Amino acid sequence: MGLIRGVARTAVIAGTATAVSNRVSRRQANRWSQQEEEQYAQQQQQQQYAQPAPAPAAGPDDDSIAKLKQLAELKDQGILTQEEFDAQKAKILNS
Repeated sequence: MGLIRGVARTAVIAGTATAVSNRVSRRQANRWSQQEEEQYAQQQQQQQYAQPAPAPAAGPDDDSIAKLKQLAELKDQGILTQEEFDAQKAKILNS
């Protein structure tokens, strides 16, 4: 009886140790998985904020283009000097 009892006791201890080891491994794997998911979510969030949405191209409107063409014609005709043309052009583009 002593031998059977010793073998049974060893089997119970080994089984318990295996169960505990498996449980610890599962918990650890779950924690690592959770940490990886959190890191991935943070990276995705950082990438969203790091890449600003493209701003619409700000260009001259139709009225400004017409004014610029008119200025160019006046300059070509010799009515405006280059300096006058540049000053008026800057006003139109900055308004």
